[in-house]
Amino acid sequence: MSAGLVTGRRPSVVVLDYGFGNVRSAVRALERVGADVELTADRARAQDADGLVVPGVGAFAAVMQGLRAVRGHEIVGRRLAGGRPVLGICVGMQVMFEQGDEHGTLADGLGEWPGLVDRLEAEIVPHMGWDTVDAPEGTVLFDGIQDERFYFVHSYAARSFPLGDDVPSGSSIRRPLVTWSDHGGRFVAAVENGPLSATQFHPEKSGDAGAALLENWVRTL
Repeated sequence: MSAGLVTGRRPSVVVLDYGFGNVRSAVRALERVGADVELTADRARAQDADGLVVPGVGAFAAVMQGLRAVRGHEIVGRRLAGGRPVLGICVGMQVMFEQGDEHGTLADGLGEWPGLVDRLEAEIVPHMGWDTVDAPEGTVLFDGIQDERFYFVHSYAARSFPLGDDVPSGSSIRRPLVTWSDHGGRFVAAVENGPLSATQFHPEKSGDAGAALLENWVRTL
């Protein structure tokens, strides 16, 4: 895999700067795969970019507070309503769900997906290090890298994904593509749902495999 394979105009990507996340490493990783990247909380810039990345590190409730402080919830909602691509990373993925439960305290998320983010049921928490994923047929994010390992560091995750379960077989409605991993039980490792994609792991810390995933996403912009 070589970086910078996107041809023609470099897609514009805003990494949302709201005080939470390994933003510099994400910016560098996206630049290496051919994006024109800006780190900002400016609403107009975030709204107009070809792609928006929502990073996140730390507690679910604190990340939501940071997002609301820069009206990130409105930015994400309006982009998705207009079919504009958004990529959530780590807690930036978790807050796409309805709620997070940390230490018995529930916090509301962005509500783009139904479901709950809660503590992993494993002997060793946090789940930290390289791990495999089980990607579905038709995945774009994991095209060519289904068998690779990715870098995780988290204590909480969504352990179910009910959206699309009621879509009958053979329906023209496309179900979200859900990628799973396992640590004391399976959990959601990534989702591809129309313009909204997200990963529980850190692609910017996942070496060549993570770079390939980011390149796959940038190619869709």
